[in-house]
Amino acid sequence: MSNDSAPPPDLAAATVLLAAEAAVLTERVRLLRGQLAEVSVRIEETARRLNELPASPVRADGEDR
Repeated sequence: MSNDSAPPPDLAAATVLLAAEAAVLTERVRLLRGQLAEVSVRIEETARRLNELPASPVRADGEDR
């Protein structure tokens, strides 16, 4: 049994849809990269501040207080 009654796929519409989805995904990636850059800067600033703090005394296990 042949399926000759099914319409052929609309390749132009599919191409437009895929292009639109690609544009949306590209924008999301751009936004995520920006957020990642902001987080990276915050991590670097926090690490720098932590390195500037004076070292706190550390007690060994079993040492009297």
